[in-house]
Amino acid sequence: MRRVRGLGLPVAWGTVAVTYRLTCPLAHHEGLGARLAGSAVLFAVGTGILLHARRTLLRELREARRIAGAAQGVLLRPLPERIDGLSVAAAQLSADPGAEIGGDLYEAVPTEHGVRVVMGDVRGHGIAALGTVAAVLGSFREAAYDEPDLERLLRRLDRALARHLRDRARTGHAAARPVPPHPVAEEFVTLLLLEIGPDGEIRALNCGHPWPYRVAGTRVEPLARADPLPPLGLFPLPAELPAVPCGHLLPGEALFLHTDGAEDARDAEGRFFSLPDVLAGAVREPPLAPRALLATVLTALLRHAHGAPSDDVALLMLRNDRAPSAPRDGGPCDTAPRAGHPTPCAQPTNQLR
Repeated sequence: MRRVRGLGLPVAWGTVAVTYRLTCPLAHHEGLGARLAGSAVLFAVGTGILLHARRTLLRELREARRIAGAAQGVLLRPLPERIDGLSVAAAQLSADPGAEIGGDLYEAVPTEHGVRVVMGDVRGHGIAALGTVAAVLGSFREAAYDEPDLERLLRRLDRALARHLRDRARTGHAAARPVPPHPVAEEFVTLLLLEIGPDGEIRALNCGHPWPYRVAGTRVEPLARADPLPPLGLFPLPAELPAVPCGHLLPGEALFLHTDGAEDARDAEGRFFSLPDVLAGAVREPPLAPRALLATVLTALLRHAHGAPSDDVALLMLRNDRAPSAPRDGGPCDTAPRAGHPTPCAQPTNQLR
């Protein structure tokens, strides 16, 4: 019925043109005045049809954006401000101007094993990447609570991605003539899994994703420098998947996770966005809350890319707001000290707030 009603105005304009041609005497004259009158009628009819088509397209675009916004609310649901003593803030920016969600994904959940975090980047961006984002996030939200270690969790995500790609290949084969040999051969996901234990111990598995930055006071440094595994979907996972130990996240320290769209953003002269320098400049002033720090980074990124990043961008920050662990029976702390901290239980002098 909506399509039938949508044809009403074009049919009316067409009726006007036909009626003029058949009944108006001017339509049968060859003089200049008759020709001008006929041209005016045709121009009015054409303009009316174009305006109607424009309104129809705008209405459909608004509906598509509304649906994309609803999908974003389901897939990248807002994270709580605090998870098991950690302050959390996240932001996402799509490179597709017609979409509110892209190919980046993130989630953080409290489990009995600690706070588990995933951040990933699906090949491609915009609405076309939504199916893969849904497959990976759906698997993580279930497996994060069930699996006892990161190795098994990563294997669950790998199997979920493989099933999704097989289903897409099967659908593509049914629709394609002739059948393409490898319809999803180049599909992959870069993925980072983190586990932050109750004592702040950090363990990680990285599949081709940028390492996060540790923000400790006014210092900004990579969380780890180990070589990552290949992205999911390109090669089978190795038989052994030992998680990378990344030290402890002490009270007041934060982790800044990001997708490669942040550091790959370029300005008009082709220079890359320097995320570490922007972070270091932001924490040099009075301590910022995670949400304020993300806003500062996003503002600098958009200014650098002139408001149009070439790839999706996702940012996630977690700050340890837990109380410092007290020594047991006057003994040493459970966590080992790191450079810049005289004792592992000492409160950092420059805390993020």
